[in-house]
Amino acid sequence: MSGTGADYLVQMANDIGNFFESETDREVAVAGIAAHIRRFWEPRMRRKIHAHLEAGGEGLGDLPRAALRQLEDKERAAR
Repeated sequence: MSGTGADYLVQMANDIGNFFESETDREVAVAGIAAHIRRFWEPRMRRKIHAHLEAGGEGLGDLPRAALRQLEDKERAAR
């Protein structure tokens, strides 16, 4: 990985993505991943994975990437 120290978070995000991979509607899958991360990850974890994504997001799957971007957009809009 990229050395950001986010390896475990990347693995967890990808595991969540793998769970939602069977969802036929991509938007539902992305929203489900985003909701899970928002509900169950503490803010420090979310900041770290967002920083990892901003640094290139090495190792992150497509669905978790999209979910994290969706979360970033919603957090920006809430500010």
